[in-house]
Amino acid sequence: MALTPSNMLALGTKAPDFELLDTKSGKVCRLTELKSEKATVIMFICNHCPYVKHIQTELIQLAKDYQTKGISFIAISSNDAESYPEDAPKEMAKLAKQLGYPFPYLYDEIQSTAKSYQAACTPDFFVFDNALRCVYRGQLDDSTPGNKIPVTGKTLRSALDNILIDAPVATEQKPSIGCNIKWKN
Repeated sequence: MALTPSNMLALGTKAPDFELLDTKSGKVCRLTELKSEKATVIMFICNHCPYVKHIQTELIQLAKDYQTKGISFIAISSNDAESYPEDAPKEMAKLAKQLGYPFPYLYDEIQSTAKSYQAACTPDFFVFDNALRCVYRGQLDDSTPGNKIPVTGKTLRSALDNILIDAPVATEQKPSIGCNIKWKN
């Protein structure tokens, strides 16, 4: 496991469109179909990463809390499933069902979506406003496995709360830290 920080996509960057398989439904989905008129959270996660496992319960609760307020959530795994079979689409679908993911869990087989978002690690979070411009990128909160800080999602929640009241999102943002995306050779 290589500890890797976010690349921190430039604020204001337009969200790159994508067309990816939703492992939950078996349908191919586009960003334009999944986005929200308020804000869209795109998170790069995977099944096997201990940093993702550490925050899974909060991810699910966070999505449930904010989807009712009109914010959409999209999870994407871009890991090389040949080298990491636990991250294969069939396993993604199984985990999404087992945990009750309330958001689509998309598979980026050719890794072009992760590259277009400059995603570097799992988890890696991006928030886009109603015009699909990046207003937040970085961490969920200060908690990591073993640091004994409770997982609350407070950093991401703060950004989403500001969006909901039409207040600016703080531009000083901390990168997420996690396992590197498992790139194909």
